[in-house]
Amino acid sequence: MSPEKMVMMANQIAKFFSSQPGEDQAEKVAAHINDFWEPRMRAQLLDHAKAGGEGLDPLVVSAIGHVREPA
Repeated sequence: MSPEKMVMMANQIAKFFSSQPGEDQAEKVAAHINDFWEPRMRAQLLDHAKAGGEGLDPLVVSAIGHVREPA
């Protein structure tokens, strides 16, 4: 998947969860990514974040620590 599309998708998830009440939005973003993104997509997101995370919403950046590394 193109990096631009991956960033757009992750940011859409963050936009949705940022409107939800509570203090655990980052965990909810990560849970959604862990539940619905295939391992290659999660690996690409984690690699992008490690390379600086250009374009990622701050909520996605906060969620990265909760995203599971693919086996």
